[in-house]
Amino acid sequence: MLEKKRIVIAEDHTILRQGLKALLRSNDDLEVVGEAEDGLETIRCIEKKNPDLLLLDLNMPKMDGISVIKEVKKRHSAIKIIVLTMHKQEEYILEAFKSGAEGYCLKASSHDELIMAIKAVLSDKFYISPEISEKVLEGFLEGQKSIKKRSSWDTLTQREREVLKLVAEDYQNKEIADYLCISVKTVEKHRANIMEKLYLHSASALTAYAIEKGIIMK
Repeated sequence: MLEKKRIVIAEDHTILRQGLKALLRSNDDLEVVGEAEDGLETIRCIEKKNPDLLLLDLNMPKMDGISVIKEVKKRHSAIKIIVLTMHKQEEYILEAFKSGAEGYCLKASSHDELIMAIKAVLSDKFYISPEISEKVLEGFLEGQKSIKKRSSWDTLTQREREVLKLVAEDYQNKEIADYLCISVKTVEKHRANIMEKLYLHSASALTAYAIEKGIIMK
């Protein structure tokens, strides 16, 4: 009997997560071994379950999807990752693949397409939804990524992006320090750097910026 491929689902919307579980469990060669509703829980679940594949939303509370991809790949490079998201923008797609994802699938995709993406990635192939693949290819061919002006967002370090997300989700400095295992002073320093780099001077302005960038959903 063929061994089932083990999958962890990371999605903060319960109804969608349950639907994905039901879909995957209808396939005899796939097994859902864990689920998570925020980025930090995803990392803990990966450590505990050690799956073959992570199905991951980009907009996750506490730790965003890109940060999760980087952390998972740093700890367990063999685990395959498929991003399942509503974001069609080129910057999200390229950053996901650059961070280590093997697949990028839109939430508007059909069930059949998602299963096809999972099986392709588990077979050591890359997958990107047809709806967005042509746009990304055109971007590469035209050299758009290499000539784009460096934005304020690009100047933020990965840790600063993590702090920005948590600030925008209304976590206090002490809570952020606990989540990221750093000191409160370090959090304060990151916040100051973020405000300086983005030319923003209040928590509400940072939250508005995070919503505009799609870092959090409101």
